[in-house]
Amino acid sequence: MVMRVFVAGGSGALGRRLVPLLVARGHQVTATATSAAGLRVLEQLGAAGAVMDGLDAASVGAAVAAARPDTIVHQMSALSAAHAGRPDLEHPDRFFAATVLLRTEGTDHLLAAAEATGVSHVVAQSFGAFNGIREGRWVKTEEDPLDPGPAGARSGTEALRHLEDAVAKAGGAALRYGSFYGPGATDDQVRLVRKRMFPLVGGGTGYLSWVHLDDAASATVLAMEQQAAGVFSIVDDEPAPASEWLPYLAACAGGKRPRRVPAWVARLLAGDMAVIMMTEGRGFSNAKAKRELGWQPRYPSWRQGFREELA
Repeated sequence: MVMRVFVAGGSGALGRRLVPLLVARGHQVTATATSAAGLRVLEQLGAAGAVMDGLDAASVGAAVAAARPDTIVHQMSALSAAHAGRPDLEHPDRFFAATVLLRTEGTDHLLAAAEATGVSHVVAQSFGAFNGIREGRWVKTEEDPLDPGPAGARSGTEALRHLEDAVAKAGGAALRYGSFYGPGATDDQVRLVRKRMFPLVGGGTGYLSWVHLDDAASATVLAMEQQAAGVFSIVDDEPAPASEWLPYLAACAGGKRPRRVPAWVARLLAGDMAVIMMTEGRGFSNAKAKRELGWQPRYPSWRQGFREELA
């Protein structure tokens, strides 16, 4: 069934893979950006573009009303270098501040606009890569709580909980995407790896779940077309400890084997969040998404994905 789809945040890394896929499947897409430059990107991808401020209720309401969508896809974040600067896990409260607002206030604005215009279904971007509760098994399901994280990251965790609870209450789907890789998604990490500035911390025992941008986009389309409800982990088949994926990423990128540093040194240099990710992180299982959405990732393992992306 052809639908009118409103993609909030369509010019980001995932939006640029999602919008063409929606268009190719025959849907009528209106996507938003925060600037005229973003609009040009969206038009090249085949969408009607709209400038929207996700933190302004009036701006959101007007954009949704003009598009008259059947469904809304919430992909708003502010994690690009243009919005957040260089990645800074030492100060996550600062680095993620704008994204926290988009996941709280921005989500509320979109849900209010959906209710006001009669939109019955919303799909929203959540996050589940290494932030499963740090107890018990290393791979978590949607039934397991998210980890509160260190003190400086609590606002980010609370924002994810707010988004997931609000969207689920509205009958929509919250997608916990793993760590993105693919065109433009891992450039910073690859540069650091090639310079041997991305070390293994401690034993590298922390687990992480990856997902290729194209697989994240295909899962989003399925959740939207099936009007799925609830929380889904959108990750590949192979959650893995840093001791496995980081040396492999370095090899694929043509770099030397990563250095290893003690956890206490990494904590001084990069902060608690980086140490938790590398030594205590919990990954996620994609069993529910496969079972309920019929989703099958094109890149079932980061091993294949890294090799092909960095060939």
